[in-house]
Amino acid sequence: MTEKVIVIGAGIGGLCTALMLQPTGRDILVLERDGPIGKIEPDDLFRTWKRTGVGHVRQSHAFLARLRTILKDEHPALLDSLMTHGVRELTFDMMLTEQQQQNYRPQPEDSDLTIITSRRTTLEMVIRRYVESLPNVEVRTGFFVRKLITAKGADGVFTVSGVEGEQDDTQTSIEAELVVDASGKGGFTMEQLMQEGANIREESETAGILYFTRHYRLLPGCAEPDRKSNPPASGDLGYLKFGVFPGDNGNFSITIALPEIEMELRKNILNPDIFHRITLMLPGLRPWTNEDRSEATSKVFGMGDLNNRWRDTVVDGKPAALGYFPLGDTLVRTNPLYGRGCSFAAVSAQLLRQTLEESADPTKRAIAYHEHIQSDLRPYYLNQRKQDRSAIRRAQRNLMPDAAQSVRSRVLESFAEDGVRIALRSDTRLLREAMRGFHMLEHPDKWLGKPGNLAKVLYFWARGKKANATAYPPPPGPERADMLSALQIDPQADIIRLKQDEHLAS
Repeated sequence: MTEKVIVIGAGIGGLCTALMLQPTGRDILVLERDGPIGKIEPDDLFRTWKRTGVGHVRQSHAFLARLRTILKDEHPALLDSLMTHGVRELTFDMMLTEQQQQNYRPQPEDSDLTIITSRRTTLEMVIRRYVESLPNVEVRTGFFVRKLITAKGADGVFTVSGVEGEQDDTQTSIEAELVVDASGKGGFTMEQLMQEGANIREESETAGILYFTRHYRLLPGCAEPDRKSNPPASGDLGYLKFGVFPGDNGNFSITIALPEIEMELRKNILNPDIFHRITLMLPGLRPWTNEDRSEATSKVFGMGDLNNRWRDTVVDGKPAALGYFPLGDTLVRTNPLYGRGCSFAAVSAQLLRQTLEESADPTKRAIAYHEHIQSDLRPYYLNQRKQDRSAIRRAQRNLMPDAAQSVRSRVLESFAEDGVRIALRSDTRLLREAMRGFHMLEHPDKWLGKPGNLAKVLYFWARGKKANATAYPPPPGPERADMLSALQIDPQADIIRLKQDEHLAS
């Protein structure tokens, strides 16, 4: 008997599930609450698509090398279609400093370190149309899944056998052997299981930042700024992080991430004029957004509620539910600053296929899927959480520069800034190995765990700032007080508020 699979959501996670499971011959039904795409072109789709189920659809997006590799190996025709529709590839050599490029010798493995960037709407459009063309896959739009069909066993383990929902104001239920929950950040079906008593363990903490994105288009006859002769198009000032995301068809987006505690800047940055003025004050962004190069094509899109969240569907060896496989943001959420969300979803879909091939037993499947997810994705989650905690502390020090900092904290910060960063900006081989961890091609800490690599980092760290002077990048932007004053925002307002909050807490 051919198993029927219901996939909740036709976002990146749901589409990747269809891509991974379609070759197995299973009947795959993807249920999407929003309407069809139709034959609309990318620019019109970006302007008009009401993507209720994906609130971050107009935030900057990138597919890390792990996801690009999956597409290249599993569906090369889809990768070709993405390129045909103007989606961009950023190669390893484009990440090198000017100093590194002078002595760069390409290696065969460098092609594996390629990023895909585009507007999210174009990515979804191309992947959706490709998935809709596949045999044994149906994408049913306008179907709003209201709840899972569940039954609780005597052992407390639930069985999920389908979904209930509505389409065209008609209530209906659909049964299936497998339900894949790719409903994402805004989904609520996994919460239903938790409310019904399923033993799902959850940990969650804030990523400490908020996102603000605006889209731009290159003017006719204009090309992107030369990467060699201009400052880096991304940077971290402590109180503000920024980056350029080249998009499809002459478009690009600017994302600025602000710490949660920067309340005054957060309130003002949604103003398009303020956002644009900030870009012109950052040397790495000014070559992109000046009036001679490009024009803005959107308002400023904000994105909050950014958390690192991990959910375990097997606790102490006992599954919470059978026939139910969550993935993507439904299962694991991380700070989108590092672009791992889409890759997490694609890897999970690949691991799901592996799980289904290993056994037909529902209990063994639930346990195996959990173990695969733990083994493959947990290290990246922990790595991300660690970096976010460090960034939160740094943002607090930017507001309270006179606050005491422990010796250990100062040493670790110096090791990261004056050791690791300088080594990666100086040694192309080290950067190549570190990027393999960043792109989820191997454990994120593997490169630094190699004695030779650690010794090289320690060498650069021990040399000191004077000897490493040429490896330090120019300041990515003005100091916090100078930035806020130029924007006519009181630099002291958040400092006063923070001191008041600390006083009340004590």
